[in-house]
Amino acid sequence: MKQTFRMLGLACAVLALTAPNLAAQTGTIKADILKDWTDMKATAVKIAQEMPEDKYTYKATPAERDFAAQVLHIAQVNVGILGAIGGKATAPMIAQGLTKKADVIKAMSDSFDYGTALINEQTDETMLTSVNARFLGQSTRARIFNFLIGHTWDIYGQMAVYLRLNGGVPPASQRP
Repeated sequence: MKQTFRMLGLACAVLALTAPNLAAQTGTIKADILKDWTDMKATAVKIAQEMPEDKYTYKATPAERDFAAQVLHIAQVNVGILGAIGGKATAPMIAQGLTKKADVIKAMSDSFDYGTALINEQTDETMLTSVNARFLGQSTRARIFNFLIGHTWDIYGQMAVYLRLNGGVPPASQRP
């Protein structure tokens, strides 16, 4: 019995000493989403920059979007769905039909910056509040951001094929 109390006392002492460190290391919903969103922007911009300017009109088959349209699609979907988040941040105007590399990268980057501004307006509590989102229906704000990150990864995969068909290597496959 004494040994049980000693072990229990030891466990309590270890917990008391480590709890402050665990609390300091615990992320928040908002911080986790902001990190994933920021990382996604960096990855999407990197792949968009890898494609040479003269290949921005490239598409593997006539039915597909060209590379510029893939980048622009990310921007348009981000802005279109992020509107459901609500907030003070102003959505960027995304012009239709952009084809120049710098213009489409800027449009996509602006869409991610809009998302970043919206994230920064949130708290963990508001991230868990449901709103009505285009294509998603009733969804938490956190789910909307996770959906958009997943969507961007999907388009990244398509862009990676375009890039490889033109002799490039996607950033996620490059060696450091």
